[in-house]
Amino acid sequence: MRITHFLTGGLFCLVLAACSDIEIQPAAIDQFAANNYQYYKWRSQPLQNTANSSDAVYIMDPIMRREVDSGLRGKGYVLDEERAQFSVDYLFATGMRMGEQSQQASNLTPYPSVTPNRQVDQASVDNAIALGGVKETSNIALQFNDVATNEEVWRVVMTKIVENVNNIDTARLGNNLNKSVKEALSTLPPAK
Repeated sequence: MRITHFLTGGLFCLVLAACSDIEIQPAAIDQFAANNYQYYKWRSQPLQNTANSSDAVYIMDPIMRREVDSGLRGKGYVLDEERAQFSVDYLFATGMRMGEQSQQASNLTPYPSVTPNRQVDQASVDNAIALGGVKETSNIALQFNDVATNEEVWRVVMTKIVENVNNIDTARLGNNLNKSVKEALSTLPPAK
């Protein structure tokens, strides 16, 4: 169980290793914008590290909350439990994505092929193999719900292909989360 939390946190850290590699998919903003929100709260409580674990999940949670709070504050939204009109929460999950394997990645192909004016070098073959096949992804869904109806009014999903799960750098994680959350919240309208 503990190794699962470590791997999950490690995957999350690497999901944000390079912002240019992060795919961000925001939902339509119409429903959120129509409600003229100003105040929000967190839907869940921060994770408590009672066992003083070095698990990356505990490292990620306060950074994620800090960056989302900063991004929303920059848009004019106010964190206020009493007057909250919408709630914020995030979900983290790992996934799998199918890559494409180049036909030239194999020396056994039933189809004859020619590459004019160029010989296929081993580096191209290695890259095709490395970039092909199933890839593990880390996914974060940032979700906003209306407090009165408890219905989702907006969400954004951030996805990154995981390349190395053995490197957890807290400073780098914070920097990458800052950039990712800023880009994820860019379609959100300013508070009225």
